[in-house]
Amino acid sequence: MKLALPNPSGESFEFTAELRSDGLEASRASPRRRMLLPVHRNQEDLVQRMINFLQPGTYIRPHLHPRDHATESIIVMEGALGFVVFAPTGEVRSVHRLEAGALVDIEARVWHTVVALAPDTIIAEFKRGPYDDQDKVFAEWAPEEGEESCSDYLADLEQCLASAPTRGAAGPTA
Repeated sequence: MKLALPNPSGESFEFTAELRSDGLEASRASPRRRMLLPVHRNQEDLVQRMINFLQPGTYIRPHLHPRDHATESIIVMEGALGFVVFAPTGEVRSVHRLEAGALVDIEARVWHTVVALAPDTIIAEFKRGPYDDQDKVFAEWAPEEGEESCSDYLADLEQCLASAPTRGAAGPTA
């Protein structure tokens, strides 16, 4: 199963209409309901830059980044995204509905996940790299991707997000 589109090459990158179309098409066709487009040229780059194409129903297991330098920033480019922060024991601490133009910045060691709330949601993510198997710790209290209970867990998160205020580039709208 294809998890990502190829890394670009060259000294500059432009997010073209063709790349947008290819990424959305790949996310719709993926059994995971998402597709990653790395913007960084090498997996070893110290700044990981990614565009993530998300469809409703994709499940991203709650996780944290344990390294001191592992802050992460997410910008919603299109669509709508739910952002959920958890206590270390799995209770929901806060929920946010983010529309195009919204930005969220996450400190290291914060349990979090995102939920696609609209078809063809596109986000840009920026995080210190390089990415390796020590970069991300998955929550033991949340189902693993592919488990039957993922859909119920995701439905619970969506229910929590249903009453959250919406934030866009101009700030809260609800």
